[in-house]
Amino acid sequence: MKKAVILFNLGGPDKLESVEPFLFNLFNDPAMINIPTIFRYLLAKFISKRRVSISKNIYKKIGNKSPILKLTKNQAKNLENNLLKKGDYKCFVVMRYWHPRAFAVIKKVKEYNPEEIILLPLYPQFSALTSGSSINEWNDLCRKENYKVKTKTICCYPTESNFIASHVSLINKTTEDVENNNFKLIFSAHGLPESKIKKGDPYQRHVEETVKEIMSKLNNKNINHVISYQSRVGPMKWIGPSTNEEIIKHSKEKKGIVIVPVAFVSEHSETLMELDIEYKKLAEENGCSFYKRVPTLGVEANFIKGLEELVLKQQTGNNFVSLTTCPNKFVKCPHHTLRI
Repeated sequence: MKKAVILFNLGGPDKLESVEPFLFNLFNDPAMINIPTIFRYLLAKFISKRRVSISKNIYKKIGNKSPILKLTKNQAKNLENNLLKKGDYKCFVVMRYWHPRAFAVIKKVKEYNPEEIILLPLYPQFSALTSGSSINEWNDLCRKENYKVKTKTICCYPTESNFIASHVSLINKTTEDVENNNFKLIFSAHGLPESKIKKGDPYQRHVEETVKEIMSKLNNKNINHVISYQSRVGPMKWIGPSTNEEIIKHSKEKKGIVIVPVAFVSEHSETLMELDIEYKKLAEENGCSFYKRVPTLGVEANFIKGLEELVLKQQTGNNFVSLTTCPNKFVKCPHHTLRI
């Protein structure tokens, strides 16, 4: 039985000339800015033109492009190699805001002609702005093209045991040569506007579940930690505390800083630029004793094994695979909102 696994990720510009259209696609997503189409289009044009210079300067410092496609393809290849030991699987990569886009990949999936499709977001913690947007785009495209194939959706896996083990392994390796506990372990996740959380998005809850599980498994049980959020844009109030504020606070106390990108599974501008360059400089300017950054999960063996087990796992109601149950107040939970 042929099965296609669709790995969803954000995407990123593949050259400097792609930065502006990438930004436009990002801000023109109704999941990102939920206003009437014509106004969202005009606003996305305005924002992308206004931010293109800043964004280009960021990408110039990390090789003039985002590495996310290459890294995601590598994850897909490693996962496919594992799955081929269990059956006839083929992995496809779909990026939400840059190539390869869903409308191009679906043609390749049709050529492969699978009997089942498994949708696998590379966002362990669900948000309507990330996993939800990608899954809805794929399902809408299938409806538009009248493409009907049995489909299983992996909506989230914030506490999946192998995913947690992967984080634990990388944190233990990063901190093994630290002689004392005079450092702050900062779990940094991409932020969201507070209004999104108040409207029932489970993302922050999922991040907290992930961190709780990681902390329970670390070798060193005496590490002080905090959850923070990075990459704020615009004037809206975002969930906090912010990563830069936490770095300043603990650096001024002469502590070491160990940053964990807890919601990113691939290196990209938020890790290579924001964490490795901007936040490191901020920490050093404020007197930190040392600054270390834990790598993203990439193709770490436990993480790939976890993805494999999610693909092989039996779906529950509505053809979902979900490893956490959100209380009813989280109305943006995919069991309520995804158009399946």
